[in-house]
Amino acid sequence: MAIKIIIADDHKLFREGLVNLLSDAGDIEIVGEAENGKMALEQIEKLNPNVVLMDVSMPVMSGVEATRNILKNHPEVKVIALTMHSDQHYVKAMLEAGARGYLFKNCTYDQLIDAINSVHSGKKYLSNDITEVLIQEYLNKDENKAETTGLTARELEVLILFAEGKSTKEIADEIFVSIKTVGTHRQHILEKLNLNSTADMVKYAIRNGLVSLE
Repeated sequence: MAIKIIIADDHKLFREGLVNLLSDAGDIEIVGEAENGKMALEQIEKLNPNVVLMDVSMPVMSGVEATRNILKNHPEVKVIALTMHSDQHYVKAMLEAGARGYLFKNCTYDQLIDAINSVHSGKKYLSNDITEVLIQEYLNKDENKAETTGLTARELEVLILFAEGKSTKEIADEIFVSIKTVGTHRQHILEKLNLNSTADMVKYAIRNGLVSLE
């Protein structure tokens, strides 16, 4: 029986490329595509996939929040992060949210197929590049990144969303919490990182590679 897959990525050209690439794999069936995390959740309800290839940074709902919702409501569905983000904070956030695998978008065809088969069979899959990222995090945990690792996965996600220019209301809508709760997370972030304002949070996120200037 073919492994049913949903591709969640906000770049249509990339999704189409994956569909074409995986169409040659006889034991894999692409059953749906989604341009954001919210759409991915809606498609899971209708299409019952086995695996979701999930980008991390997407509009409306991020891959981190979507993965957290999948783990909560559809634990049988396996998520593989397929992204350009190599920063250890993204890796940590996705794995803590429940992703079973993590790959960079420049991975090979064989690596992608191996990841899909491994995760579908109940195993976890991390590429060698990701393993190096996690090892580096371990080696550097007491150095200049130590203050960031003090944030919870949720606080890290809120920090990134603020740094991406989203308002408190937009963040509340995206992660399904109240505006007051977002404010509480913001305050904890400021206190833990010894910052004074949202502008400081944005600068901090850029300086530490949590968001890009693109």
